[in-house]
Amino acid sequence: MLSHIPEAAQDADANIKLAKEIIGNCVHCGVCLSRCPTYAVRHEENDSPRGRIFLIKGMYEKGGVPDARTVEHLDRCLTCLACEAICPSGVEYSKLIAHGREYVEQHYRRPLFQRVVRESLIRLLPNAGLFRKAIALGRLARPARGLFSGTLRAMMDMVPASPLPAPSPVDRPQTFTVTPGTIRRKRVALLNGCVQTALDTAINEATIRLLQRHGVEVVVAQGSGCCGAPAEHMGAEDKALPLVKANIDAWLREADGPEGLDAVIINTSGCGTSVKAYGHAMRLDPQWADKAARVSAMARDISEFMTEIGLMPPARPTGQRIVYHSACSMQHGQRIINQPKDLLRSAGFTVLDVPEGYLCCGSAGTYNLLQPEIAQQLKERKVRNIRSVNALVAASGNIGCMTQLAGDVGIPFVHTVELLDWATGGPEPAALAKAQIAAG
Repeated sequence: MLSHIPEAAQDADANIKLAKEIIGNCVHCGVCLSRCPTYAVRHEENDSPRGRIFLIKGMYEKGGVPDARTVEHLDRCLTCLACEAICPSGVEYSKLIAHGREYVEQHYRRPLFQRVVRESLIRLLPNAGLFRKAIALGRLARPARGLFSGTLRAMMDMVPASPLPAPSPVDRPQTFTVTPGTIRRKRVALLNGCVQTALDTAINEATIRLLQRHGVEVVVAQGSGCCGAPAEHMGAEDKALPLVKANIDAWLREADGPEGLDAVIINTSGCGTSVKAYGHAMRLDPQWADKAARVSAMARDISEFMTEIGLMPPARPTGQRIVYHSACSMQHGQRIINQPKDLLRSAGFTVLDVPEGYLCCGSAGTYNLLQPEIAQQLKERKVRNIRSVNALVAASGNIGCMTQLAGDVGIPFVHTVELLDWATGGPEPAALAKAQIAAG
């Protein structure tokens, strides 16, 4: 109970009222500690979900400016949601930490360096053009990265050593009809994303081919773009909401048009978790609540959607040993666990699980830049676990995890959809062709 704040004042703020209800559901059993990545590497109560719940409770009870200690421990949360997935009491930690971070950003003034870095990320990541320019500058500075540490070093380390692929024509607003000779079964909108359109253009290309081949018309809607997750994860609701509203408007224009929409397809699981939460994020806005709820209800990860419509038999023999890394936003945030692996098996691959698969890889949106020490420890642990199963290829459904891990696992790392596209008639993923992986 938030005993130091009068009940009337708590109830006047819908987020604090919801937080009070969520905190009241926590019985402090400690089950969450067994799944929390930061607790696994730091062994400190305040870096566990249970500890952060106490800190958020104290922050709301005290009111006003949060103390630096509370902010530090809330910042260290990866928002992987492994705790929420395993909680026997059904504590909705995702909502609690999201609202807690919003409160921090509204009431706490960060040091100048943190403010500059966070504002830069919020501006750069949703804008593929600006992001590409930042990467180009980063490549120039990369040889000198040994002179830096912390966040600046992490940013330079994440800059790809090779030039980025050219912008893909598929990422412009347009409609992709089904493969000639195929009957149209569905019509969907594709969230083509922001960072993904710069870092790995092959993912959207493979997604569109796969859907077309299965009788699905794909539209990249005019006005859609970044899902808003980068700003949302940093508590900057005011920066996230314009992006959220733009997507809602763009997709509902298509849904309410003469052709309609059957789904909004998302092939980046971090974005999928965010879009599926639009209804909650906009629930207090009478002008947007119903529209946001409609969009959330239409949102599907590509693996969910392909499971629903059924994958065609493979067009070529595959059989490679694939280690499947399930992003936290996929398995914990969206509770999508078996669909990607079942699809890969249907496509002819041998699918292996990652030991300690519930544990975050340390990417978590911008976490690996803002909390590089913890992120590096988690990355090293995940890399060891992936290597331990002796697979030929690694696959995941999230560009963030792929970027975090690909350079260290020692095998090609591709998106799940690239493998499904290849197995059903598309081109061989470039990473596999480069490594000359043979079947078996």
